[in-house]
Amino acid sequence: QLHLNMSEKNELTKSLEMVQKELQKKEREMKREISEHKDRLRQVEKEHQDSLTEANRKNKVEIEACQEKVNSLEHFISSQKLEIEHLKSNEEELNNSLKEANQTLGELLKTKVR
Repeated sequence: QLHLNMSEKNELTKSLEMVQKELQKKEREMKREISEHKDRLRQVEKEHQDSLTEANRKNKVEIEACQEKVNSLEHFISSQKLEIEHLKSNEEELNNSLKEANQTLGELLKTKVR
């Protein structure tokens, strides 16, 4: 009986060792896979961050270009308003001169008719 028990114990011990080795092997595989997934995740996160950084840089450049266009257009509009005011002033002066010339012409024609 003792011999049977010892034999059974040895078999159980071997079986336990095999199970433990298999579990250790699976644990190593899982750790390796986890490590690979973490590396890939870091890589994807870095690529994503790089893409965001580049998009932000392009947007900033585009915003600055648009702001320069807006400033240029505002300056152009301002100069056009001044030009319009100048032309209105000239028109008014020309109208006044025309009125004076017409009055003078009218007076000259009256004088000539008399």
